[in-house]
Amino acid sequence: MSGFHTAVVVIAIVGLTATALAAVVRIVRGPTILDRMIASDVLLTTLMLTAGIDMVLRGHTDAIPVMTAIAATAVLATIVVARFVRRRAQLPEPSEPEGGSNV
Repeated sequence: MSGFHTAVVVIAIVGLTATALAAVVRIVRGPTILDRMIASDVLLTTLMLTAGIDMVLRGHTDAIPVMTAIAATAVLATIVVARFVRRRAQLPEPSEPEGGSNV
């Protein structure tokens, strides 16, 4: 492995690690469900990129089914969360009963 090749691999590993850590922080901190969904998409994309880099470095294509499953999971999760947010936005706000509180 040449020096340039090693440098590119190290840069890729550092970049993917930083991206994964930033995504995990955003998943934990939120503050909204949409922030968490975008962060989980970023995390799954980072995982796919990691599998792709492994395939390039080792010269195999064994991880293609795994990458396809990860991509399908990300798409399905995004659709589910988008539908949830849309339905939640359409629900009427609960209002107080007329005449004040019943204490």
